[in-house]
Amino acid sequence: MDRKFDAAQLTHFTGTEHYYRISRRHLLTDGTKYLAEMAGAFWMMDAIASRLNEIGTEDWFVVVKVKVQDSKATMLYEDGNGNEHARQDIPYTDFPIDEISIYACWDGEHWVLMLPSEY
Repeated sequence: MDRKFDAAQLTHFTGTEHYYRISRRHLLTDGTKYLAEMAGAFWMMDAIASRLNEIGTEDWFVVVKVKVQDSKATMLYEDGNGNEHARQDIPYTDFPIDEISIYACWDGEHWVLMLPSEY
């Protein structure tokens, strides 16, 4: 059975039942794991994790805004108030959504990557 990505399913994720480790200090929720698996976006989760390591934990909340146009992506890392921490250009992607935000919250030990509906 082939499973297809359905962006409408993302709104059904509220909270999470499980956490999935992608590195020593980074966890995915049910929603971000679904996104990574079904939309082929583990590259995005890895890019976010890498950039969060550079940003550090002084700001415990980071909004990652991903915008895709013409098979290229721009990832903006902000503090939630429009102040930019970092920007990352991805030269090629086949990510199936034009725009998405991922929230990253520092829990004192891990960065937890979640969909806004899971916050």
